Amino acid sequence: MKATDIAHYLQNNPQFFEDHAEMLAEVTLPHPYGGRTISLGERQLLALREKNKGLEKKLHDMMEAAQDNDALQHKVHQFSCSLFGADTLPDMTETITRNLREIFSVPHVALHVWQIQPPSAEILAFTDQQAQAVCAHHALHDTLQWFGEDAAHLRSFSYLPLRVGEQSIGLLVLASEDAQRFYPEMGTLFLQRIAEIVSCALRPHL
Repeated sequence: MKATDIAHYLQNNPQFFEDHAEMLAEVTLPHPYGGRTISLGERQLLALREKNKGLEKKLHDMMEAAQDNDALQHKVHQFSCSLFGADTLPDMTETITRNLREIFSVPHVALHVWQIQPPSAEILAFTDQQAQAVCAHHALHDTLQWFGEDAAHLRSFSYLPLRVGEQSIGLLVLASEDAQRFYPEMGTLFLQRIAEIVSCALRPHL
């Protein structure tokens, strides 16, 4: 008889343990963290403790993620409020880039608005094709030069297409020397919200 046969039999006949309760007290198993043997009850208790540790860690991770999201939402709100009051397009672009650096601690920000800085055909095509923010470990197309003398030190980038309706009006690029600040697999929900906020803030000045 194979072990799987015994397992299937016990699963299909749970009354076996009621009929032979004395056997459960006699069953011993190797301790998972030592050489001694323990009872079946002790082994089950250890398994439950391990499971509880796993659940506690998962709960802790979820709480940390919720706290991080709350902090990000607060920063997005703070950023939105900071954009009220700029009277001209140059004032608005300066306010946007300054507050992105200060509120989100993004070390390098490049904002190109087509009305001020017409894009190359390549950049325009790229911006028009992107429905969401795009993150990368290298600069896309010819945007590296937008960062001047800091360009050589940058290791991660986030590209936020700016739109009014279906028409692109510019491109916002966030960059960092930290390769893990922006990466291709990261979630872009908050980045997309920032792109929408910036687009709305720029619209009255276009």
